[in-house]
Amino acid sequence: MRDGFVKVAAASPELKVADPAYNAGEIVDLIRKAESLGVKVLVFPELAITGYTCGDLFFQKSLQKAADEALLSVIKDSASSDALIFVGYPYLYRGKLYNTAAVIKGGRLIALIPKKNIPSYGEFYETRWFTPWNDGNVSVDLFDSSLMFGNRIIFDASVPSTLSIGCEICEDLWVPESPSVRLAMNGATVIVNLSASDEIIGKEEYRKKLISSVSARLAAGYVYADAADGESTTDMVFTGSNIIAENGTILSSSMFRNNELTVSEIDTDRLCYERQRMNTFTYEADDYDHIPVVFREEATKLTRVFSSHPFVPSDEDERNSRCESILTLQAYGLKKRLVSAKAAKAVVGLSGGLDSTLALLVTVRAFDFLKRDRKDIIAITMPCFGTTDRTRTNAEKLASSLGVTFQTVDITKSVLQHFEDIGQSVDDLSVTYENGQARERTQVLMDIANKCGGIVIGTGDLSELALGWATYNGDHMSMYGVNSSIPKTLVRYLVRHTADTMSNEASLVLYDILATPVSPELLPAKDGQISQVTEDIVGPYELHDFFLYYMIRFGYSPRKIFRIACDSFRSDYSPAFIKKWLTVFVRRFFQQQFKRSCLPDGPKVGTVTLSPRSDWRMPSDASLDAWLKEAEAIEA
Repeated sequence: MRDGFVKVAAASPELKVADPAYNAGEIVDLIRKAESLGVKVLVFPELAITGYTCGDLFFQKSLQKAADEALLSVIKDSASSDALIFVGYPYLYRGKLYNTAAVIKGGRLIALIPKKNIPSYGEFYETRWFTPWNDGNVSVDLFDSSLMFGNRIIFDASVPSTLSIGCEICEDLWVPESPSVRLAMNGATVIVNLSASDEIIGKEEYRKKLISSVSARLAAGYVYADAADGESTTDMVFTGSNIIAENGTILSSSMFRNNELTVSEIDTDRLCYERQRMNTFTYEADDYDHIPVVFREEATKLTRVFSSHPFVPSDEDERNSRCESILTLQAYGLKKRLVSAKAAKAVVGLSGGLDSTLALLVTVRAFDFLKRDRKDIIAITMPCFGTTDRTRTNAEKLASSLGVTFQTVDITKSVLQHFEDIGQSVDDLSVTYENGQARERTQVLMDIANKCGGIVIGTGDLSELALGWATYNGDHMSMYGVNSSIPKTLVRYLVRHTADTMSNEASLVLYDILATPVSPELLPAKDGQISQVTEDIVGPYELHDFFLYYMIRFGYSPRKIFRIACDSFRSDYSPAFIKKWLTVFVRRFFQQQFKRSCLPDGPKVGTVTLSPRSDWRMPSDASLDAWLKEAEAIEA
């Protein structure tokens, strides 16, 4: 339960129609299995006690009595389980049958939740047997106990405090105004659904899309348990299509698996964070009853997978499609700026590295969209103390192959004169030595842009902004930063995607640029090779991008980020290594906010950006103590 992770499961027992005693035994077996896995919320299908397809047998006193006895046995035999259990059960109340979810906790029946929307169309004839319930909550007596009966009930956990559970039944999901909407608006972060949805061609995919969409719209978790092939096949086929979703993402799903559990962990802290940041998600105070439930505090073993590269889709086709869309969005943003600024030229500082390469590729695409001559793009390389032949040659070859204007402005003399002016020794390889070159390059770009009536295209990426790995008023500054919301891990894929879709000399140059170590080239080269490798200094960008994504997008704390990072990178980095760079990330992220507070304009293309004008507002002098102390206290 730590960090808001709640282990949930959907179960499709192998039932016999109209045999509650047998069904109870199968249900208890799955409760035992769930108990061994640490499941806290366990959901069985609609009418699992009797089977959904009993037909007119539902009216038979013998079946009703057997169902009561079976439910009692499930309640008794689940006393050792810590899970909140939802089991489908036909309940006779004041002469009418109700299709309900019997809610069990610690060997006690604590509530009955009746189905609100009863279908009688197509293959469904439920109104023949069951009555819809729309009358709020009432108190009823069952098995010598008084309990709540109604569909306006939410179960609130004490740990984690962000776990509140609402329930709906099958058809309730498919109607225009499902009960889940009001449940969520009254605080439910997880919705469970007991279902008996038969299978027809195309329905599985539609069902997944529906549940994914509902969980996204409600910023909720959703646990859907479906009837399996033990149901009657007189007219329908059931396949046990179980689905667990969280805020638009399918965490786990299964079909054709009787007597198995579909298990995952829903992050209720994340859902709460998502609702906090959405001012359009409003809470209501309807007449809902909140029933407290207490779970044992236990470590939750995670089975869900957190991508080690959250900004980059793992599927190749999806990744290629995403890359194409991102490049187009970047180019459209620049296209608008070129037009509105009435810019005659676009000026790009081309170092032969990844970021400036991507900026040039985007600029070329924007000019193509405008049907303007690529010669109006001026790519400028500015060699100095750390520039290597490899990067300088790649810059020239790339500019030539793309058909843009190329210029070389050697800044060595200018920098040396500047050092003399301020009393900086060329033997002192300090931050002044590095930043003096970066600021001189920016001055050259700005002045050439002024001279030709153009604008300077920024090259810095999102990862560098997060770490502050940029020279203030040097490469930190431009007139439009096309890479400002592109993390370093994604920059590489965007360049590779472009290389893969080209067939000329540019493709070969791009592949060599991809193979070149990331470096600002501000320190003298050694034997003609790059001496300053960025990731040796600030750490692996794939780790920093991971930290950035989960901290900014979902509000994860350092401890929680460390936990999932150890799972995601278990084969790549040790826990001690991850802790080291997580601590560096936290420190740099806070200390370098002042650079992000005055960023140039740039297009937002993903869910994470650090622009002070859109997604991220943070004081530059905020204290980092709470985050840093937590990171440093991690036991690695």
